[in-house]
Amino acid sequence: MRKKFFAVLLLIMALLLTACRTEPNKSGDNKPTKENGLTIGMSFDSFVIERWIRDRDVFVSTANGLGAEVNVQSANGDVETQISQIKYFIKSKVDAIVIVTIDSDALTPAIEEAESAGIPVVCYDRIVRNAGCSLYISFDNEAVGKAMGTSICGKVSNGANIVKVMGPKTDYNVDQVMAGFDKACKDHKLNVLAECNCDEWKPEIAYEFINNNFDTIKEAEAIMCGNDALAGEVIHALAERGLSRKIFTVGQDADLEACQRIVEGTQLMTVYKPVEKLAVLAAECTVKLAKHQPLENVSKFNDGKHEIPYIAIKPVSVYKENIDDIIINSGFHQYEEVYRNAGNSKK
Repeated sequence: MRKKFFAVLLLIMALLLTACRTEPNKSGDNKPTKENGLTIGMSFDSFVIERWIRDRDVFVSTANGLGAEVNVQSANGDVETQISQIKYFIKSKVDAIVIVTIDSDALTPAIEEAESAGIPVVCYDRIVRNAGCSLYISFDNEAVGKAMGTSICGKVSNGANIVKVMGPKTDYNVDQVMAGFDKACKDHKLNVLAECNCDEWKPEIAYEFINNNFDTIKEAEAIMCGNDALAGEVIHALAERGLSRKIFTVGQDADLEACQRIVEGTQLMTVYKPVEKLAVLAAECTVKLAKHQPLENVSKFNDGKHEIPYIAIKPVSVYKENIDDIIINSGFHQYEEVYRNAGNSKK
């Protein structure tokens, strides 16, 4: 009886194993494969700059709506990490790669490798030189610099003392912005007392620079800052000495705190760059490139070695006088947020 019981038990176990057996993967491995959608690899420099969060969210939402999945990664300001991310995207055979580069030169070989593998690369906001990417989409950076220079020159006398607090030398946008700034100020013959490049766009470097060179900087009539985050720390250092309203300071990006400073009177102006428009257009173009479709309404940009497709969006100067029209009415920031520190009222 016991032998018969074990025989029946073995038969039941054999039937269960047969029922649980799955069909082997026809591809020969167990890795997930893309079904119908596209995959985009996106590598950011870091998220130190406030606007990158907005760029990321709008880009991803737009790409998702067009049927593309986006793998977003941050290099946290490390070049080697960003290169590794690009190589990972290549190995993963994504359909397109989008880069917010840390270094305008160091990523060239990695981008060339991706393009050689048939993966289009989009340089978002910042160019990688000599790489021959499939698209460079950004704001008109010279126009940004001209806007800053025009605002300062409209407030100071010819030959006035100024200070420049800029982004890192590895970011080619810095060169473009400064070229525009210098063109706007050429006839005013401004005297540059001191200048600083802030590595990795770290705001704390701007704060330290003002403190360490204050005896010189206090003689300035205006300070040109590479972005609003740097301007914030510059104004912080000036405020500690009671000079935040006496030295004109400008920036770019229209960060919320910068807009608050403008209505409070401690920052002269910022340059608004409609990042939603940029991110939406970039996502649409990236999906087209991933599908090997042609791009429309593009111009050309010389990256140092190649003539590449280029799209530039015009920036807008923002002052206390037009901040409601440009920033609030567009929905970029809310009225209550902008005027929070000004007693929630226009002054």
